Amino acid sequence: MRDWQAKAVRFFFRFVQDRNSVLILSVLVGLAWGGPAEWTRHLVLPALAVVMTLSVMDIRKDAFSSLAHALRPALAGVVMSYVVLTGVTLSLAFLLIRDKSFLTGFVIIAAVPPAVAVVPFTMFLRGDVHFSLLGNVGAYLAGLVLMPLIAFAFIGETISSPLRLAAVAVELILLPVIASRILLRLRIGPTLQRFKGPISNWGFFLVTYTVIGLNRDILLGHTLSLLPVFFVAFATTIVLGWVIEHGARVAGVKPERIVPFVLLGTLKNYGLAGGLALSLFDRA
Repeated sequence: MRDWQAKAVRFFFRFVQDRNSVLILSVLVGLAWGGPAEWTRHLVLPALAVVMTLSVMDIRKDAFSSLAHALRPALAGVVMSYVVLTGVTLSLAFLLIRDKSFLTGFVIIAAVPPAVAVVPFTMFLRGDVHFSLLGNVGAYLAGLVLMPLIAFAFIGETISSPLRLAAVAVELILLPVIASRILLRLRIGPTLQRFKGPISNWGFFLVTYTVIGLNRDILLGHTLSLLPVFFVAFATTIVLGWVIEHGARVAGVKPERIVPFVLLGTLKNYGLAGGLALSLFDRA
């Protein structure tokens, strides 16, 4: 192999394993060419399920053996997602958003549980994956009750498909945990671990590209009307994340647990929110 070819191969392998490069590429491709997103949208949940399976392989066997040990992170997930993030999102939305459709969208976002990507992101950022997983499970279980209550209280609509949320929780939390245990028992896990980085990176490429591609026209053509939306989104992610991180440090939270606290307190399941929004708008 010639020298330039060897360099090209090394560059390629470095690129596919660098999550920042892959993320930037997904945004650029989504803005430039959004058409295929109509087809890739059907691959988002399977892609997240694969990423989730790889992410939870490091969970130790006794993770769910003690209810007492599971209760604290589960409650932390409920508090961060449904007290902190939901409270801040609803407060800012009702204060700043005047468009009824945008306001309805923020209510639905506030009502859904945290993003399943919280667990893989915790892995990427070298946080406590066990704590993150149990926090996500707790928030999803609470969401079965809180999601329709929040929607009914603030927009007068009941999200009429709790089974849909249950299905997402099973597909993106329970099944990946089971699959990861099976793969480890079959001794396939160690082999897959070698490719966990690239697989996870490109799984997130698919998710990010799809979200950007589906909203390309709005992002490029109606930027000014989205300024209040951008402000609320910035405040509930960047600003709120900074506040949670510094508050956790002052409170003496272990460094590896600050990551799941920040992620659970700043990320919602936007894919599920979009599907539920479409259902509500279809009935309107």
